[in-house]
Amino acid sequence: MRLRSIVSHAAVGCAGAFATYLLVAGNMGVMPSFAQAPGQRTTELFNQVMDDVLGRRLTVRLTERDPGNGSAAHRHPGSHTVGYILEGTYEVKIGDGPVRTLKAGEVFYEQPNALHAISRNPSTTEKLKYLIIQVSDPSKLATVPE
Repeated sequence: MRLRSIVSHAAVGCAGAFATYLLVAGNMGVMPSFAQAPGQRTTELFNQVMDDVLGRRLTVRLTERDPGNGSAAHRHPGSHTVGYILEGTYEVKIGDGPVRTLKAGEVFYEQPNALHAISRNPSTTEKLKYLIIQVSDPSKLATVPE
């Protein structure tokens, strides 16, 4: 069990580093693949079943939010989620943790089924851009609104 945890965390870290490299290098030839909410754009960068890690799915997405944009409280029942802030500021509250305002280069972690109570761009003038890296159990719902 411990080895699987280490392997999945290592996979998430490698995927994040790779996605960041592709983004910075300008080699992203991908298209948005999600229903787009007003003021928010999400582009799937990577999606792969990890056959050697209990069939978990590794996804990497780029999310961009306009100033003031946020999402309603929600949970990801089957996903370990790591977020990496690329540009702007991100206001986040996960589980019993405090409200945090993250800047470029900072990271957050959301364990499966944790309440993601706040997820927004607090700026009134600057856009927000961040990577979402998830290792998910495909047999569970991806997102559940509160």
